[in-house]
Order: sequence, then C-alpha cells, then structure tokens
Amino acid sequence: MSNTSHHLDVAAAEDHLMRFLSVEGVTGHEANIAAAVSDALQKVGVPASAIRFDDANKRIPLPTETGNLIVDLPGTRPGPRLLFSTHLDTVPLCAGAKPRREGDRIVSDGTTALGGDARTGVAVLVVVAETLIKHKLPHPPITLLFTVREESGLHGARELNPAELGGPVMCINVDGQSAADLIIGAVGQENWEVEITGRASHAGVAPERGISATMVGALGLVEARNAGWFGKIVKDDGRGTSNIGIFGGKDGRPAGDATNVVTDYAHLKGEARSPEAAFAKKIAEGYREAFSKAKAAVVDHEGDTAEVKFSHTTSYPPFKLDEDTAVVQRATKALKLLGIEPNYLFSNGGLDANWLDKHGIPTITIGAGQAEIHTIKEYVNLPEFEKGCRIGVLMATLED
Repeated sequence: MSNTSHHLDVAAAEDHLMRFLSVEGVTGHEANIAAAVSDALQKVGVPASAIRFDDANKRIPLPTETGNLIVDLPGTRPGPRLLFSTHLDTVPLCAGAKPRREGDRIVSDGTTALGGDARTGVAVLVVVAETLIKHKLPHPPITLLFTVREESGLHGARELNPAELGGPVMCINVDGQSAADLIIGAVGQENWEVEITGRASHAGVAPERGISATMVGALGLVEARNAGWFGKIVKDDGRGTSNIGIFGGKDGRPAGDATNVVTDYAHLKGEARSPEAAFAKKIAEGYREAFSKAKAAVVDHEGDTAEVKFSHTTSYPPFKLDEDTAVVQRATKALKLLGIEPNYLFSNGGLDANWLDKHGIPTITIGAGQAEIHTIKEYVNLPEFEKGCRIGVLMATLED
C-alpha cells in the first residue's frame, strides 16, 4: 500500500483553514462560506461546472440561505464512488470570530467560539481535492458534500435527496476531534414538547378557581423523574438519556405574568436519546404518561383539569456500523498507514452521519483537530488537522 499522503502541502492546508475560519457562516447563513469554498475549489482546479447547490433549503423548515454544496470529481481510475462530507455552518457563538495562530494551535480572540467545528472538515475536503488534482493521484469517482444547518438540527443532511450524490457506496464525514477516533455509531434523538393550558384566577382572592399550568408542568417532571425517565436512564429493556430544556410560556416569554395570577399556560420542551430508536420513543412516552398523571392531580374547585397536549418527533435516527464494514476497514487501513491505532467510538450526540446512514450510505466520522467546540475556549489542534488531511487523501486514493 503506497502512502499518497506524503503529497500533502501542509502550509497550503493551513492557509485554507485560516481562510475558512475567518468567513462568518452561522447556521442558516451559509451563503458566504459556500462562496468561499466554491472559489477555493475553482482556484485549485475544480471546474465551476462541477460545483452546484441542491434545493434542500426549500425543504428545511427554517429560513436557510442556500442548499447543500455538492462537488463532483470524476474518477481517474475505476471504482465505486466515494462521498466525503462535512458541514458549512457554525454555532452562533462563532459570529465575528478572529482566528489567529498561537504555536501549534489556531485560537479565537477569546470573545467568540472559533468555528473549527467544522471548518476543519471544510478545509480537509478542499485539501483532498487540491492534492488529488495537483499531483494527478489515481482515485475513483468522488463526491464532496458540504451540508447546511447541521448545528440547528442536522437539516441539510436530513433534507438531502440522496439521488443527488451519484450513488456513493460509503461516506467519510469530517466532524471530529482526534485523528485516532473513528466514530462508527451515534445515538438517536426524539424531541418532545407539552403544552399545558390551565385557567387563570386571582391567586390571593380565589386560588381554588384557577388551574395552574406551572404546577402541572412541575408535577409532570417530578413524575418522570420518579419513574426513572430523567437524566441518565438505565432500564431492563434499554438505556438512554433525557432532559427538560425549556420551561416557558407563549412565544419564548415566561410561563405566567405575575405572582398574584394562577398561571394559565406553560410550554415545555425536552429531548430523549438512545442507541435504540424504539427506546428513545419509549422515554418520550414515559414523559407523556407523567404529564397525564400530573394533569389528574391539579384540579380547580369544580374538579376541572388543565388541557395537556403532548407530542414527540424524531430529530435523528441512531446508527451503528460493524467494524468489518467497508468504510470502517478503509479508515482503519488509512490510520495504520500513518502509524495511528484507531479508537472506535459511539457518539452520544447526533451527526450528519446519522442521516447519511439513514439515506443508505454507510458513514464513518473522522477527526481533524477541532477542540473545545461551542465554547470561547475553542481551538484547532494543527498537528491533528494535518493528520485529518492525510487520512482524507489516503481514503480518497487507497485501492479497494
């Protein structure tokens, strides 16, 4: 097996990364970073005709400037098509990021996050294209996919039409930290919410005439916790986690307006995660039952109860690849060529890989140096970024 990664131009790779880190593109506002990527790809020799956008943004239920960016690289040798993916968007905390190099790290100025998640991936995909073209390296047909709105619900990958990708047999998603870590699976998530409509009354003069939506919500959460559905969940038939994230009122306002009024409305939102889709749903149903019991426990002077509307929807499905899957084997081979012993990980957070796998493309997620993500302490570890670039080049060029 030849090590094609020695063709990597490390300085050029770091220049791409610095450029992409300096372009703002928070989730839903990816047009500028997409333009920067398109420009960089054309400068390294990808024809404009090979670069396009899909219409996923028309199906995403949130305003989104562009669709996913898709790039077709024709093969220079026969073989099954490979897909490389990453996401264009950053979390809002990255707005206004000013990247600077500090030793073997890239850091922000300490007032924002950096956006290494996943601008490291964006750079890796461009570097792979540049290295293949510049050195005329033999490779099968390759599709590059840069998704939108990953950080706000994995929407670009979710709403993707897989027919747009040209039939890849596997995917290498770049959205991790350490080059040694190969993410081969991830939990699924259900989002649940409950709307509680009670009845207002004067809390001092006639509290018995009111039905407190706040109390129904509070008792529902206590019921869920007592039944073992809150936090870390370990049951005979499954394991997972759950959380209550938002306890509020209408339109993001507080639940209730004043201390002397029995609260007439509350809106709660939470999540449930599990390696098994059915168990994530079961956790959500545990919350449904808890709020149902709480409804019966809070009555007014005539025995009336609140109206409780509970619902849950799948945010993303779980997946897990076997270690003998072709894409896992390919990644393992690439790491071993670099002298890296792989760690196979299962993620407790969702990735674009969850949806790409659901679309029928076995997907592994590799790391390229992003660290302390979603915080103002975020940085990029440049030696890990370099390894990520080398893994990318190897995975593009390895013989099947």
